[in-house]
Amino acid sequence: MENHHCIIIGSGPAGYTAAIYAARANMKPILFTGAEPGGQLMITTEVENFPGYPDGIHGPKLMEDLQKQAERFQTDIRYERISGVDFTGPVHKIWTESGEVLHSHAIVIATGASAKWLGLESEKRLMNKGVSACAVCDGFFFRGMEVAVVGGGDTAAEEASYLAKLCPKVHLLVRKEHMRASKIMQDRVINTPNIEVHWNTETEDILGENEVEGVKLKNSKTGEISTISVKGFFVAIGHQPNSGIFENWLDMDDAKYLITKAGSTKTNISGVFACGDIQDRVYRQAVTAAGSGCMAALDAERYLTSQGIL
Repeated sequence: MENHHCIIIGSGPAGYTAAIYAARANMKPILFTGAEPGGQLMITTEVENFPGYPDGIHGPKLMEDLQKQAERFQTDIRYERISGVDFTGPVHKIWTESGEVLHSHAIVIATGASAKWLGLESEKRLMNKGVSACAVCDGFFFRGMEVAVVGGGDTAAEEASYLAKLCPKVHLLVRKEHMRASKIMQDRVINTPNIEVHWNTETEDILGENEVEGVKLKNSKTGEISTISVKGFFVAIGHQPNSGIFENWLDMDDAKYLITKAGSTKTNISGVFACGDIQDRVYRQAVTAAGSGCMAALDAERYLTSQGIL
């Protein structure tokens, strides 16, 4: 039975940053990458808003650099998923998919959240070629171009409003005849002159071979098919936090994001900490995830010291 100071579950910016700090604090962390090593940045081409890269950097290269930095301080990186946990008692248990059981005094959860997609073949084919799930991340590349945003909630309204500052025309594609967004966000959209709302509109296809050239739409009431010419297509139908295995153990909000205590990464279970997009439904940026990964490692170090373990 392996017994450890600190185990980190997840390998995005939050997980790797937590590993760097934990390793430097002599916590000898083990990091489990999960099914998607590197997280969402592995499907992101150009990253221009992460500090320290004045010329930008490709998402996979950024994650490779973070991994190398974690390994430099002897982080034990294991390419496996965690299939179950047991957070009873002062020492926590985790199960790997291969059936191995590990014990750890501190657990850092950095499993992130996954963007929800429409499920179109063209959506996958044109990923990072005009299709994106983050306007703040990629909107800069579409300055001066017409773009489309699909969704009817607060996220879609925020994305459309952000893009309206960069683009001459933003088409907001809403599936129903009303939006789910809060009243204040709806008002902001309606009162922004260069946002055009398309009601009762479903996306049939995204047009273009090597880059987005337009969108094929269907009116769900009339059945009418139409197309609009756009260079960017932003999917804003929400994110799904990867928190399933922690149900019945950790406090979550209505959308299944883990709840942490204000000003910390502490969960409702002593010795269990959460960082990155698994507990952040507001900012969802690589740099904020990395910052909270640092917080989680520091919180874990202080916890282990208070318990006389470090």
